[in-house]
Amino acid sequence: MSLAVRVIPCLDVDGGRVVKGINFVDLRDAGDPVELARTYDAEGADELTFLDISASHEGRATTMEMVSKCAEEVFIPLTVGGGVSSVADVDRLLRAGADKVAINTAAINRPALVAEIADRFGSQVLVLSVDARRAETDSGFEVTTHGGRKSAGLDAIEWAARAAQLGVGEILLNAMDSDGTRDGFDLDLIAAVRREVTIPVIASGGAGRVEHFSDAVDAGADAVLAATVFHFGTLRIGEVKDGLRADGHPVREARIGGHEQS
Repeated sequence: MSLAVRVIPCLDVDGGRVVKGINFVDLRDAGDPVELARTYDAEGADELTFLDISASHEGRATTMEMVSKCAEEVFIPLTVGGGVSSVADVDRLLRAGADKVAINTAAINRPALVAEIADRFGSQVLVLSVDARRAETDSGFEVTTHGGRKSAGLDAIEWAARAAQLGVGEILLNAMDSDGTRDGFDLDLIAAVRREVTIPVIASGGAGRVEHFSDAVDAGADAVLAATVFHFGTLRIGEVKDGLRADGHPVREARIGGHEQS
């Protein structure tokens, strides 16, 4: 039997607040991260992803405190990313209550870090966040940094495959061209990565309607991540799971008020 498709809200945190924009600009305040984490847990989210998008050195202590508070409030796996650049950073986040840690720029700068983290803590705690956009590369996609504004000079599909070989446990695949647009996930990008890796792929960027989530799974995603549609009430976790189930995809039951609904 296939594993249940995971539905994952993403908390993009800047200055202690959850924010969301379109293509990482025109950010709007979306609420308190701890309150949102509590709400999504109660609604039946399978996991939560918490990304410190400013990832400033000054904000690191605040982030640790916030991670601890979120971990105390939720009983589902919590992935934390943003500014993670060393084995020590991973250790601190896991001790603060994170279940998994996402890395991005640091892995691009020094790919050996992937193997170091996987060797120390196990692949299951390590998520590679790939910010990909369409470009003139062999695969048609390149890796970006700085919120999608700067090219990393890497083919996105080749990078995903290499990271999987180095020991990443799963890939958070962010379609930068689609981020916040609500026009649907980049299905070509998902399918291209799916062809090259056997580890789980989390589709991110572009969710706007219930059917978009099933489209992403059909293209090869093992999990679907969204922010805008959940934060601003366009869709609820239960609606997305109902849609996935109706399209034949296995999902864990959504909960209302902490109680499972059938």
